[in-house]
Amino acid sequence: QKVDVEMQRLLTLKSYLVLDAESEEAFDRLTEEACQHFQVPTSLISLVDLGRQFLFSGTTYGESKESSRSMAFCAHTILNKNGILVVNDTHKDARFQKNVFVTQRPHLRFYAGAP
Repeated sequence: QKVDVEMQRLLTLKSYLVLDAESEEAFDRLTEEACQHFQVPTSLISLVDLGRQFLFSGTTYGESKESSRSMAFCAHTILNKNGILVVNDTHKDARFQKNVFVTQRPHLRFYAGAP
């Protein structure tokens, strides 16, 4: 059943025709507002396909707008039965302690995501 759900998610994502698209102003406003509301330096909207994470909009993501799905926090979120994933301290969570987004820029310390 997980495979069916994931296949449906991937087909739905593909139908939106947004992978590799430029971010849109409305989404950029959302990430900026999230930073202001939660008083954090980083807010992202990312899309995860079969093999990669594409950063669609964000306040801090540096040069590259994509990474492998294996490094993506969001890959854990979309597979989470409860839907929402909250990691209060990435340094204390074995799934993320050695993740490049924790050990290098943007040095994520907290994560909250919803599919």
